[in-house]
Amino acid sequence: MLGRAEWRATDLSRFPRLGWAIVTCMDSRVDTTELFGGIGHGDAHVIRNAGGVVTDDTIRSLAISQRLGRTSGIFLVHHTDCALATVTDQEFADQLARETGSRPSWRAESFTDLDGSVRRSMEKVEASPFVPRKHAVRGFVYDVVTGDLHEVRRRPVVPVSHGR
Repeated sequence: MLGRAEWRATDLSRFPRLGWAIVTCMDSRVDTTELFGGIGHGDAHVIRNAGGVVTDDTIRSLAISQRLGRTSGIFLVHHTDCALATVTDQEFADQLARETGSRPSWRAESFTDLDGSVRRSMEKVEASPFVPRKHAVRGFVYDVVTGDLHEVRRRPVVPVSHGR
């Protein structure tokens, strides 16, 4: 049986206190209350999906979070030992086709490079016309064993040489 929460929904606003939206994996080992120094109920919108990757539905949720929920900071959190790192999109689609007789219209969004996957997600958010506030998009990798959280930096901008 679940314990009774110490807070009530009526005590909270639909506008997160910290103004954050956190996109992370649905993996039960990722405890969002421990991320970023201990966030609690009412502090942030938490958007979860397989892998914590940015998909069209994630963009939908972020657009709603910012426009109707008054959030501005976006934190993308992937994690070590993710199931999506154990299969390719093709392998997963083939498995579903064998088991169901149909191929999915969507991709699993698998990855082998955690930091690279976080960067791709950051780029998708930054490229979306539907997410208006992009000044505070940050990416992280959470280590499910140690609890460490490290920030993933954007790709460095390489200056273009004009042959001088």
